[in-house]
Amino acid sequence: MKYRQFGRLDWKVSVLGFGVMGLPLTAEGPPETGQTESLSMIRYAIDHGVNYIDLGYPYDMAQHERVVRVVERALRDGYRQKVKISVTVPASFVSSAEDFDRYLNKQIEWLKADRIDFCLLGRLNRENWPRIKDLGGLVRAEQAVSDGRIDKVGFSFHDHFQILRRVLDGYGNWALCQFQYSYMDVAHDPGLAGIGYAANKGMAVVVTEPLKAGRLTKDPPESVARIRRSALEKRTLADWGLRFAWNHPGVSTVVCDMSTMEQVVEDIAIADSAEPESLTIQEELIINLVRDAYRDLRAINCASCRPCMPCPQGIDVPRIFEIYNDAIIYDDVEAARLIYRNERHKADSCTECRSCERTCARFVPIPIVDWLKKAHELLACDARRMDTIVK
Repeated sequence: MKYRQFGRLDWKVSVLGFGVMGLPLTAEGPPETGQTESLSMIRYAIDHGVNYIDLGYPYDMAQHERVVRVVERALRDGYRQKVKISVTVPASFVSSAEDFDRYLNKQIEWLKADRIDFCLLGRLNRENWPRIKDLGGLVRAEQAVSDGRIDKVGFSFHDHFQILRRVLDGYGNWALCQFQYSYMDVAHDPGLAGIGYAANKGMAVVVTEPLKAGRLTKDPPESVARIRRSALEKRTLADWGLRFAWNHPGVSTVVCDMSTMEQVVEDIAIADSAEPESLTIQEELIINLVRDAYRDLRAINCASCRPCMPCPQGIDVPRIFEIYNDAIIYDDVEAARLIYRNERHKADSCTECRSCERTCARFVPIPIVDWLKKAHELLACDARRMDTIVK
């Protein structure tokens, strides 16, 4: 296993972090379903050098409890001392200062821990960052550090680079930041510029979704497969995605949500040879061509520039369009529907005031209201109607 410096901290992190949101646990069936394999996966990763575990975003607290309690079992018998753990308090779901403590304390309770290494304010953006400050979220985080419940404070982020600068510069005690980053996200929320800016400020940069929740390991469309076949170096789809994320020297660790032991073994094998700035020019060219081929499949030509925001009804238009486009690009409606539901989007609350269309920065404005209707019809439908809508 390779290791990198974790920002300003006197600690080196494994280049591969273990994300638990993909563990083979289901909400249905007996409580022990999938636990044996999940325990084996976590311990195998730690035995092979992984020392960072991300507990993920607590969309559903009931399911999250089930996952965290399995992690607690895996970390018995001395394994807890071998890793650092990150928990998340979801900024978008926090409506009072007390909510911060509620989300944090529950996870500490399930882990049977006295102290958590890292606590992230989850998915900060231009809308919820001012609200979190006004609600006293940062004060509560500082109190949690003072009373020993957590060691360091960080945040995850999904917005433009300019907003990232406000967040980073608006609080002096951040220890780490977490971004979704893959070869499809080099210029997106906050992309390469954001990683470089955070790393230059001494932040530990944690990358998640390097394979876009497995979408980049699915059999690609022919336009993409043809480009990959032209590569001199033959790699697996996971290898391409992970090496791209590790290629940036500012990235401290890459968290993968693995769902099978086979994935754990493969990702650890790839991590054993992960080096920054190791991709060849030819490989970078292949990745650029693959990115363009995927982007050509988008249904909505939205750049997520966000002049259409904020919406009077609280609809996150760019994010909904991103979820919808990903459903089409990667032919993965089921995952898109799960994200839409977990993030609690409601495109059908649109009142058709069309203020978003009047402020759209496109030379030919996007018909946002019409696309919101299509997105909601696809992403909020039940399974029985899905095939009809997709066709």
